[in-house]
Amino acid sequence: MPKLKTNKSVRARFKVTKSGILLRRRVGQDHFRGLKSGKVRRRLRKYARVSKAEAKTLKRYLPYR
Repeated sequence: MPKLKTNKSVRARFKVTKSGILLRRRVGQDHFRGLKSGKVRRRLRKYARVSKAEAKTLKRYLPYR
């Protein structure tokens, strides 16, 4: 059986923790940040969890996580 390929776009956008939880960046960080309050910008720096349903699908693209 051939080796499975890792999907590079998924690998770049998501982090897998040791316990297997997928984390993603929050949207709205790349531009127009000056219009947002400091409180909002601080909140956007934190990673968000991916839902269980989406994580199940995305983990198929990361066979060697």
